[in-house]
Amino acid sequence: MVKINGNEIKPGNVIEHDGTVWRALKTASVKPGKGGAFNQVELRNLLNGSKSNVRFRSSETVEKVRLEQKDHQFLFADDDAFTFMDQETFEQIAIQRDFIGDQGAFLQDGMTVSIEFYGDKPIGVELPEQVILEVQETEPVVKGQTAANSFKPAICDGGVRVMVPPFVGTGERIVVQTADSTYLRRSD
Repeated sequence: MVKINGNEIKPGNVIEHDGTVWRALKTASVKPGKGGAFNQVELRNLLNGSKSNVRFRSSETVEKVRLEQKDHQFLFADDDAFTFMDQETFEQIAIQRDFIGDQGAFLQDGMTVSIEFYGDKPIGVELPEQVILEVQETEPVVKGQTAANSFKPAICDGGVRVMVPPFVGTGERIVVQTADSTYLRRSD
């Protein structure tokens, strides 16, 4: 671990504060008329998910934590967890559905994901930036509805809801961005 000053905390940094591990979500440098400058930081606890707003003065130091990232292969999902396998040791790990959240809908058999560990506890799952999904259900094409900015709702594999252009039909494979469920293009 590396010590950094409180005013050096940036969004995305993982720090140790008050005996637990936090990820900085937002930062704002504040220079009030009276008193010293400080860094207002919105933090998310990586162990229990709670949020906190903390002021760090430039004279304060915090431990910047380096997380271990390992590639894992998605194996299967059951009622309350997703199971992954370490691609080097072949050990399996189960991660609760609520920990992964809505991103779990993008998981496909055999998909490689990067899991962040703090010690031996998983604290984050990073999916590929794009996935290929098959459109399961969408409205039929309406003649004359080809305006450049018109989109229609579609339901894809895993129940993922995506807004697609009018020319995309049921059964087609499309490329979707996992960060925000955005349609990118038809699949090759």
